[in-house]
Amino acid sequence: MFVKNGRPGRSPLLLHICCAPDATVPVRDLKAEGFDVIGLFYGSNIHPEDEYRRRAGALARLSVCEGFDVVYLPYEPEVWLSSAYALKDEPERGKRCALCFAIQLSAAASYANTQAAAPLRFCTTLTISPHKDVKLISSLGREISARHGLIWEDRVWRKNGGFLRSVQISRSLGLYRQNYCGCVYSEKPL
Repeated sequence: MFVKNGRPGRSPLLLHICCAPDATVPVRDLKAEGFDVIGLFYGSNIHPEDEYRRRAGALARLSVCEGFDVVYLPYEPEVWLSSAYALKDEPERGKRCALCFAIQLSAAASYANTQAAAPLRFCTTLTISPHKDVKLISSLGREISARHGLIWEDRVWRKNGGFLRSVQISRSLGLYRQNYCGCVYSEKPL
């Protein structure tokens, strides 16, 4: 499924996607810049499974509307739960969130390592949310990319009205928008 050499004249970029609404602006902007965007969805942190399926379905719809491929990593909630259990009582935006970001980005980077013939650009949609720590995400992205031989494309998608654009695009495409990050420990609405 992964485009090893990209399309002629376009540089391939693996975009870690946390959900369809958060991918709207990054996909459009990166494609406009000439990147061959390949999405990667890791959703083992999303609970319950029905919620995971709704988000995966919304992403499938977005990929058709915007014309890009998506790789869906296996749904293995038990792996995420066992990793995060010790931090279940942490407050939102605390150590559990940092672990979750690291797990998601590491899974995407590991996949990229098995697929790319040359160093690949790597980015995430996580920085579009006003609820997430962009400095932490960027730091983890740089560290994980370096460890996997990838080139980190450091972006803060919420800048310049990015989050509001994502809301507008999501509405216009009829995409499902969730009201919590997906974590069973934070199922309270954002």
